[in-house]
Parts: sequence; C-alpha cells; structure tokens
Amino acid sequence: MSSFAALERQLRPIYDSLDTGSNKSAVVACNKLLKKHPGNELVKALKALALVRLQKVEESLVLCDEVLASKPTDDAVLTAMMHVLRGLGRNIDTVTMFEEAFKQQPSNEELGAQTFFANVRAGHWKSAQQIATRMHKQFHEDRYLYWSVISTVLQANDTTTPSSMKNLLYKLAHRLITSGKAPSYVHTDRFHLHLSILRELELYDEARVLLDHDVGKSICAANLACDELRRDITKLQNRQKQEGEFAESKIVEKGDRNWLEFLSFLDAVFILDTEPDQSSEAFKTACLDRMEHARQVLEKVSEKDGKKDRSGPLALLELEKRARSCDIKQDDERLLTLLKSYFEQFGDKACCYEDLQPYVVLDGDDLSSWTSFLESVPSSITTTNELQRRINVHKLLRCNLTASQLTLEAETTRASLYFTEYLQTLPLGANLPNTELQPADDLAILAGCAYVNLWTISKEEKYLYIAASLLEYGLLKSNASFLMRLMLVRIYRLLGAPTLALEHYRAIQTKQVQHDTLSHFILSRASTFSLAATGDLTFATECLETSQIYLSNSQETADFVVRAFTGEKYSQIPEFITFEDHLDNSLQRDIIKMEHVRMRFTHEVVNSDIMDLELIELKFIFDRNHHDNRDFQILPDYQPRIIPNFNDQTMLFGRGEGHGWLMTLLRMYIRALQQSSDLDDTVEEKLLIGDRPKLAADSGNKAPLRDRLRERPQEDLAELTPDEVALLDFTTGLADWLGCHHDYIRPPPSVVLAEAAKQSELKTGHPLKGVEILPTPPNGSPNGHHKKDEEAPAITEPPEIVVNFFNTMKARFDEAQQSSVVDALHVATLIQEAFIFLVIETLRFKSASVIKIYKLNSLVQSFKAIKTNAVEILKDISVSLGKQSDRESTAEARKVFTESCSPIVTPEVTHEFVLNVAKKVGDARKKVLEGVGKGMTRVCSNHSQ
Repeated sequence: MSSFAALERQLRPIYDSLDTGSNKSAVVACNKLLKKHPGNELVKALKALALVRLQKVEESLVLCDEVLASKPTDDAVLTAMMHVLRGLGRNIDTVTMFEEAFKQQPSNEELGAQTFFANVRAGHWKSAQQIATRMHKQFHEDRYLYWSVISTVLQANDTTTPSSMKNLLYKLAHRLITSGKAPSYVHTDRFHLHLSILRELELYDEARVLLDHDVGKSICAANLACDELRRDITKLQNRQKQEGEFAESKIVEKGDRNWLEFLSFLDAVFILDTEPDQSSEAFKTACLDRMEHARQVLEKVSEKDGKKDRSGPLALLELEKRARSCDIKQDDERLLTLLKSYFEQFGDKACCYEDLQPYVVLDGDDLSSWTSFLESVPSSITTTNELQRRINVHKLLRCNLTASQLTLEAETTRASLYFTEYLQTLPLGANLPNTELQPADDLAILAGCAYVNLWTISKEEKYLYIAASLLEYGLLKSNASFLMRLMLVRIYRLLGAPTLALEHYRAIQTKQVQHDTLSHFILSRASTFSLAATGDLTFATECLETSQIYLSNSQETADFVVRAFTGEKYSQIPEFITFEDHLDNSLQRDIIKMEHVRMRFTHEVVNSDIMDLELIELKFIFDRNHHDNRDFQILPDYQPRIIPNFNDQTMLFGRGEGHGWLMTLLRMYIRALQQSSDLDDTVEEKLLIGDRPKLAADSGNKAPLRDRLRERPQEDLAELTPDEVALLDFTTGLADWLGCHHDYIRPPPSVVLAEAAKQSELKTGHPLKGVEILPTPPNGSPNGHHKKDEEAPAITEPPEIVVNFFNTMKARFDEAQQSSVVDALHVATLIQEAFIFLVIETLRFKSASVIKIYKLNSLVQSFKAIKTNAVEILKDISVSLGKQSDRESTAEARKVFTESCSPIVTPEVTHEFVLNVAKKVGDARKKVLEGVGKGMTRVCSNHSQ
C-alpha cells in the first residue's frame, strides 16, 4: 500500500503538467519515472499523451502500441489511452481496447458501460446495440434496454447502413421496446423514442393507443418534442380535421398562441374529404364553409389580442393566401384589406416587413392600391415608432418595384432619399449607449442596397464607393451593427480590398458553430487575396482558426452524446448525431481546407512530404457526402423581387463556391498529387495512422478513383468562372500528357514501404509496426522502379492547351486589368496556380539520375520550355501588378473616390471622412496588388529550376 501511495505522489507532477499544458515537462517526468518502473502502463500512457500533444506522433505510436499489447484493465490507464487514441484519430483501437478489458472483467458494469460509450463515440451502433443488450440481460436495468433500442434506431439511420436494412432494424427496435416490463410512458424520452419508432414503421393505430392514454396526453401537453411527434402522426393518419378541432380548442379556450397550433388549425380547412380533386366545385364549396368558420374564429382571436399578439392577423393572411392558391376567393380585395389592417396595427414594429413579405404578392390594380396606401402613410418622423413605420413603408414599397421603376435615375433618387432620412432621424437615437443599435440603421442599409443595385445596373465602381462610405458612417453611429459589417465585407471584396473586409468580419466576433455558417463571407475564394507567397499568412491563419470548430466538434459532440445516454435524453441523441455529422461533413469545412491547400502551395516549397500529406486528406474529402450549412439568409436583402437578391449581386465573380466548385478543385489537385506521389492504396493503408472516414453505403462512389477524377459534370462546371475552367483544361491536359510517365517510373510499394520503415527506425529507434517489406522483384530495374519487360511509354509533344495556356491567360490578364482590381487578381492568381500545378506534375522528373535512366531528356526539354515561358509571364504580371498597386494609393485615385461620393457628402458625412475611407481602400488595394505581385516573383524563384 505504501509503494502504491508513493507512486501516486510521483504521478502527481505528471498530471499537473498535462493539466497546465506543460507537455515537455510531463515527458521529462515520465522518463524519470520509467527508469524506476520501466513496465508501468500508466506512465507509458501518460507519456504517449504528452507526446501526442507535442505532435510527436511517431514516438507516441511506439508507447501506444506497447500499452495496447498489454491489454490494460485499469481505469486510469484506459482513460489516459482513450485520450491518446482520440488524439491519433484511432477510434477503432479505442473500441478494441475497451472490449478486450470487458472480456477480462465481464462482471464489471462500469467497464461494460465504458465499452458501450467507446462504440458510441466511434459510431459503431451495431456493436453498441449488442453490448447494451448483453448488459440488460446481465444487470437487469431498463435503461440498458433503451440504450439497445436507440442504438438500433441510430444504426438504421446511419449513412453506412444499406437502405434495404433500415426497415428491418426499426422492426428490431420495436420488438425490443415492447419487450420491456415497464411501459415506455413512465419516462418522457422513452415515450418519445417509442413514438418515433411507431411513426417510422407506420404503426399509427398502436401510436394512437399511446397518445390517447391519459399519461400520453399529459406528456404531450408538457413536452414540445412529444407534441410535435403527436402532430406528425395525426397528419400521417389523415386526421387533420380532428387535429384542427383540437388546435382550435387550444387557441380559443386555452389562449395558446403557438404558431404551430394555428397552422394545424388552418390545415384542417383545406383538406380533402371524399372528393379527390382539389380543383372541383365540391371541394371548393366544402372549403368555403370551413373558411368562414376559421375566419370568424381568427377574427375573434385578433380582436381579443389586439396589439398584444400578431398570431391572429397573421393567420388570417395565411388563410387568404392558401385560399388563393386553391383558387377559392370570396372577395377579390380581401387580401389587400388584411394587409392594410395588419400594417395599421403593427406597422410600427420591426417585424412588420418580414411578417408581410410572404403575402405581398400583388399585381395590377391590387399593387397600385397597395402602393397608394403606403404612400399615403404620413411621412413625419418625430418618434421612434413613426420612424419604424416609415422604414417599413420604404421596405414594402421597394419590395414590389417594377422593371420600369428600376432606372438609374429613379434608383439614385430612392438611395438619396433613404440616406437623407437616415441622417435626419439619427438624433432619435442620440442618447443611446454605444452598444445599442440606432433605430435609423435600416435606412442606411436600404441606401446601401440601392447603391449596390446601381452598381449592378451600371457596373460603375463609384456606386460601391458610395455604399462603402455611407455604411462606414453608419458604423460610427452603430458600431455593433453586424449587418452593416457583413455588407461591407461583400463590398470590400468586390473592390479588391480584402484586409478591410477581414477587419469587419473579425469585428463581428463569430463564435463556435458560426465559424461554419458565416466564414464563407470572408474565406470564399480567399486564395485570390492570399499573400502567403510573401510570408504574410493572414488568410491562411484565418483558415486554420476557423477550422478549430471542426476539431472541437469531433472531440466534444461525442461527449454530449454520451451524456445524453447517461441522462436518458433519447430525443436529443439523434439531434447531436445529426449535428456532429453535419459539421464533420460540412461543405464549408472542406472549402476552407481547399483554400488553405492552395495558399500552402504558394508559401512552402513543393516536396513529396507535403504532397503525400495533402493527397491523403483530399482523397478523404472527395468521398464525403457533404452538408451545406452556410448561412446566406443573414445578409440583409431589401432588393425588389424581380431582381437578384443582395447576396447574389455581391457574390465574388458572380459565382458561388458550392459543391460543384469543390469537387472540381478536388479532382484537379488529387489527380496531380496522385500522379506525383509514390503513395498507392497499399502504401497508404500501411502508413495511415488514424481511422479512415466512414463512407455512405449508398453513396454511388463505386467507380475507380481514377475514373471519377476524370469526370466533368456540367452542373459542377457551372460554378466555375471562365478563367477557372481554363485552369481545369490546363491541368487536365497536363495530367493526360505526363500520367503514363509517372506510372512507369513510380517505385513499387515494397520500395516505398522499405524507405518509410527505414526513416521511422531512424526517428524512433523502433521498426515500423505492421509493415512487411516485400522483396523487390528479381527482374526489376536497378532501382526497382519497373519491370524490365514493360515498354517505356512513348514521349509525345505537349498538348496545345498546355503550350498556349500561359500566353492566352496573359492576354486575359491584360484585359482583366482594365476591368477591376479583383478580376486582375483572380486571373493572376490562377496563372500562378497553373504554374504550381506544372511544378507538382514535373517534380518527379527533376532528378538527373531519373532523366538518365529513363531517357527522358526530350520530355524534360518540352516542359522546361513551358516552365521558362510561364516564369517570364509571371514576372511580367508581377511588374504589372506592382505598377497598378502604385496607382491605387495616389492622390489622383483618392480624388476619384471622393468625387464619386459627392452625393452623400454633407455636414455630417464630411469630405474628410470620405477621404479617410478612400485612403483605407487605396492602401488595402495597394497592399494586395503589391503582395500578390511580389509573391509571384518568390514562387518563380522557388521553383524556376
């Protein structure tokens, strides 16, 4: 006992060092203790953990394998090893470790639970179900039965489960849940789980028995999740009429103002009885009676609530909208009357525009009457309520503008009016704290939208200058207005001023999952503005910092799931699983990764280590089923219905980075890296440290990877700019030309693995585990690269698309320079990227010995000529960008900017203020143009040999 206590005291400094992040100190302390206790599993596990945190992966692997080989059962060792394996991405080994421990101590209930949780963290639902079933039989606890049930449900819904198995698994879950001694309704979440299974299996009568039980009614009345399930099941049973009556009683008698209840009430109005045709007169007649009753109910609700609640008036609007969609109209002017009534009641509320927008779909006389009504609203603005009413008038009038009203002159007049009224009404918020938003902010946003639309119509940058200046002024008054900042992010990117865009994006202070939903605003095509080639890693760092949410998700969300199991919160578990899946397979996550790769190859010298590392990760990404979690709706949009919204208008190059863009870039990079790398699937499988990502069972990715890399779906190409399509054509031609030579020269797996084993032993002092070094074929060449009887591929002339690319794109760059700063940067960085692709594809042929052995001199001369031409063109572009950057920060450029902004220069928005904005924009443009230009020179010098 005393020796154990002594060891505990000696372990304390190690734990303290790990807790405080002093990982080097932890390694030193572990080494001292291992000298005294060389076989201690816990000390080895703690040292492995410290090494993982120090990113010394090879050294930690040796200790990790030693501990796993001993099949530990001690709780402290298992816990430490769980953190080690999680850091290495080896969830499968974690599961195996706990399962081995549980086999050794089958009566240890806590160890059984930890084994179950290990499978949960790894998403091994089948194994989790089997362990939970075993624990239920052994320890006779009801919660283990429900663990088994929910695990079966999660297995059925897992993407790796074939669709043909889903129904069978739900039937198994149903059999398990009905085998329990206690009914499911003794626990709210168990009841929810039971109902969800019955809904999936369409056992509605059985579900109705549960729902009609007194306890079931009580649960649904108190739990929104269960009530939502009840409502779904009722609709699936075609019991909308009964549900509508139930909802009516809750609305009228209990005063329930849940909008879902109003929707259920309205659903019952437009249901089919015996008549199958919605367009029939019989259906319309039946609906008319129900509509009249519904209208009377809703009018009484509206009268009772007055201005306290908007549900009744909104429901009346929804009723009329649905009636019109079914071509049932009693009164042609009723919708217009309801709109006017709603505006008169709630026109001074900020939510008025968003409430009415879905219903203000008018034309002809109705539109004229609505417009006249809005224009008749008093324009005096002396209170915040009057101001809000005026703002809503502007928004609603703008929403339905016609094409004839969207001329340059008319839009300029509106923009001027919005901004004039903004300045006039700022005093209403003069005494607010600087953390509060100004009540007049929406007028500035409206003006910004109008000026952006003027730019869209005319393509004159001066309107973007005005929009930027007035929004910058708006931020002086409302520093916390994230909507203005998002608008400025978009505008500054269009102006080629990325540092200003980044300042505003960072000022929003995005947190947690917002990095996934909002980072597209600043990182979409961010490589266009990257100065990584000069050593400025601002945007590359932003990519890495934004990606932290995905790392924490993979570590933390699994713990939330475990806690939900422990607390029997079964209704939350699928939501956590879905959340984790949507972040793990986030489209934005992999777009950020792709942008970071593009920046990295400009910053670092291209070598085999970088290429191999990126190749493996990009191949994982290529096989994912992505979820697009990006938020585009958050951008304010007060543009008329008939034109593109603000988001589409301000999208860089008029193209969004979507799934098609990502897949195209992945095909380009994977193909180039795969051809230049010595890693084939065999080598990759042996050297891979973490687990491979799970692939969807019905993903359709059945064709060989090489075939999929050659695909060019038209829907994917639609997301590329013409210049990006040109880059794709170049990389395709280059890969087709050099691919056969890569395949002929590439060393066999045995040679690659032998070299990897050698390097590993030099680094760690231990051989590479699990790598069997196969002998080189006896008939191989001197370096084992190919068989003697293989015929070397014929050397051919480079394709025309490869030879002419750089000259063609240089002409395109000259044209883009006359267009805009951002167009010039786009073309320039794509030409640089094409050069990097050329470097990647030709790296294998750089060695003089390889050229000599395989007689590749004529091939090398061909691409050397292309590379020499590319370097000359890049240097010319670098000079052009440098000259352009000098022009951006001159007094003349600032004068053009300030003169463009003369329509908004007032005693409040002074000339000096606009001049300051002009200086910032000019300096930002100068920095990016100069940086990209200098970066090209550096890229050329790094890879000109």
